[in-house]
Amino acid sequence: MASDLERRRFLKAASAAGLVGLAGCSGGPGGDDGDSDGGEDVPATVGIVYSDGGLGDNSFNDAAQQGLIQAEEEFGIAYDESQPEGTGEFGDFQQRYASSTDPDYDLVSCIGFNQTDALAENAPEFPDQNFMLVDSVVEEDNVASYVFREHEGSFLMGVLAARLTETEFSAGGGSTDPDSTELGFVGGVDSPVIRRFQAGFEAGVAHAADGVEVTTSYVGSYADPSGGQEAALSMYESGADVVYHASGATGVGVFQAAQEEERFALGVDLDQSITEPEFSDVILASMVKRVDTAVYESVSNVIDGEHRGGESIALGLESNGVECVYGDEIGDEVPDEIVTAVSDARDAIIAGDIDVPTETGDA
Repeated sequence: MASDLERRRFLKAASAAGLVGLAGCSGGPGGDDGDSDGGEDVPATVGIVYSDGGLGDNSFNDAAQQGLIQAEEEFGIAYDESQPEGTGEFGDFQQRYASSTDPDYDLVSCIGFNQTDALAENAPEFPDQNFMLVDSVVEEDNVASYVFREHEGSFLMGVLAARLTETEFSAGGGSTDPDSTELGFVGGVDSPVIRRFQAGFEAGVAHAADGVEVTTSYVGSYADPSGGQEAALSMYESGADVVYHASGATGVGVFQAAQEEERFALGVDLDQSITEPEFSDVILASMVKRVDTAVYESVSNVIDGEHRGGESIALGLESNGVECVYGDEIGDEVPDEIVTAVSDARDAIIAGDIDVPTETGDA
């Protein structure tokens, strides 16, 4: 899939030159390149505004793009992509798609919680425009809001990490120290969404083991691998066997640190043992977050005339909106009793026997 993504990455609004012709015009953010054909003879035309870090993160944004590509392959849609350089540009890109008449966008996909404020202003200004938002909620009749129960999937990551750190285990390029009582969590931008990852992970650790501590660090960016590496190295050097990240491309640094210290890491959003194959020897598992499903389903709904505007759609373990996916290279080596413990925790959460917190103790 990684090679397919590389092949398909044409960024329709990445340069200033691509934006100049838009001022005062009716066209959308895309230029004359890419997949958009002006909306002619296609079931839908979609504009997508990516989150911080942009494409190439092998994580959150790339997961969204996978859903768009799936919709193109199955339905024959046309689409334009935008990659803002900063949060201040989100509102502008949303407006450009919504005000476009050539093409007329049937759906504007807004990827990431950091687009919430801009969309809350823009959605009422364009009441006839269908929007979808990932990772937050805007209560407007034309916005379908997709949120995930990241805390549920992260709980499973905590169970996995806690059980492994108490076990003498080696696989690929990593190993554990059964005397270790530390694990790590590296976040990107400190926000309610990433705090849900942390809260679930810490709760899973506490559920599975007594006396195991989780050290946390927020790098402040989703595109700072060196910062991720520095944070993770500190954790590994302090005794952590496993570090879980929720930090986009920043997580590449976590994987680098895991290899350097011959320890393990847990990926996020996509199966990062596949999207980051050079680190597959230390990636035990990934908390896959089906952003692709949210994008794909929202496009499908618009095509069917069933846009879920005004609704908040929550995707968790029960709907496979979040999942624990074991690593492609070393995941099969995780001891059976630990795999069973993770599976049992999943069943208990779905059954309502485990209530996973959404906030950390220091939130």
